[in-house]
Order: sequence, then structure tokens, then C-alpha cells
Amino acid sequence: MTTLGLAVALMLIFEGLLPLAAPARWRAMFRRVLELNDGQLRFFGLVAVVTGAILLLILQ
Repeated sequence: MTTLGLAVALMLIFEGLLPLAAPARWRAMFRRVLELNDGQLRFFGLVAVVTGAILLLILQ
């Protein structure tokens, strides 16, 4: 459970870096994401899940 907590904490740190460092750029990027259709969002979600799973297997 400690590893899961560390993973969530690290994810939150990375997720917060861009809005902290460049809020205008983050907002513009978020607007572009909102314009994507469902299929495009699902594709990016799939890529993220597969990449995360591969990294998990490599680093385990």
C-alpha cells in the first residue's frame, strides 16, 4: 500500500507542475483537449494505459 501511495503522490506532483509553472499554456492545452472527439480521447487513454503497463512491467 505504501508503493501505491507513493505512486499517487508522484502522479499528483507531475500533474501539478504544468499549471504551477505555466498556467496560460496549461489552459490553452486543456482547451485543445476539450475539442477532441471521444475516439481521440479514448486513443490517448489507451496509449497512456499501455505505456503505464509496460513501464510497470519493466520497472517491477
